[in-house]
Amino acid sequence: MFKTLLLLFTFLSILPACAQIGGSLRERIAQRMQSAAEPGGEEMSYGSDPLQKLDYWKPTTPGSPIVIYVHGGGWKRGDKRMASGEKGTHFVQQGYAFASLNYRLVPSCTVEEQAQDVANGIAYLIRNAEKLGFDGKRVALIGHSAGAHLVALVGTDLSYLKIAEVGPKAVRGVIPLDGAAYDVARQIAEGGDFMHDTYLQAFGTDPERQKKLSPTAQAAAPNAPAFLILHVQRVDGTAQSIALGEALRKAGTPAEVKGFAGQGLKGHMEINRDLGKPDYPATLVVDAWLKSILAK
Repeated sequence: MFKTLLLLFTFLSILPACAQIGGSLRERIAQRMQSAAEPGGEEMSYGSDPLQKLDYWKPTTPGSPIVIYVHGGGWKRGDKRMASGEKGTHFVQQGYAFASLNYRLVPSCTVEEQAQDVANGIAYLIRNAEKLGFDGKRVALIGHSAGAHLVALVGTDLSYLKIAEVGPKAVRGVIPLDGAAYDVARQIAEGGDFMHDTYLQAFGTDPERQKKLSPTAQAAAPNAPAFLILHVQRVDGTAQSIALGEALRKAGTPAEVKGFAGQGLKGHMEINRDLGKPDYPATLVVDAWLKSILAK
């Protein structure tokens, strides 16, 4: 059933925003998709829009750190249930609380508003940390694909966290998974035809706006305290990941860049789907890194 709803939602998300019937259907489907969290996750609202919601997994031990996940989908589709596979269960077993965020989607909102949604979701969780049973001073972000871009942007342009009224060190570490728009202008120029229209829809053609929305261009200090940038073997994703890591280290921000097996779209999807499985190589890398940055 969920796969059917996701296909319908994806189809409707590309209809013109001015289509009244399409908009109404999009809203109803979005509401249905948000109506039930993944097993073990409790759905909560961090804003008034139907898409400003998150699923939350309570830690087994009160006062544990939290890992927050941001889904992909080309900025115009996707859902918090894309924290698929074993993520919620795995991170709880590792001693963390876990949350998966939804955010509003292009073209009904801008990428700037999406980044603010991510920051507002983080702020909501931090403000309610004591009630929810986790340590609001030990927070890590993970994002995949478009979500990788958004968490990297929130971690480099700290104005989004400032607007959300949490401190610049509210997030201890950021893990972007196989993003490819850390330098928007470069991605549009070199990324080929496959996602070209999607990038233009999300970022427009204004060079200054593209720069402002590029984590690599925003990587001058201050940033989130640490980054772990993971990628599979895609030419653009690899190049963009390496360049972001270099820009962060140049600014004095610790940033590790690690590549994993996987080609093309299949590999891009696998790093999201398989993260959390004990036999997937990136899981061990992520677990060790989170343990180091989230220690008391």
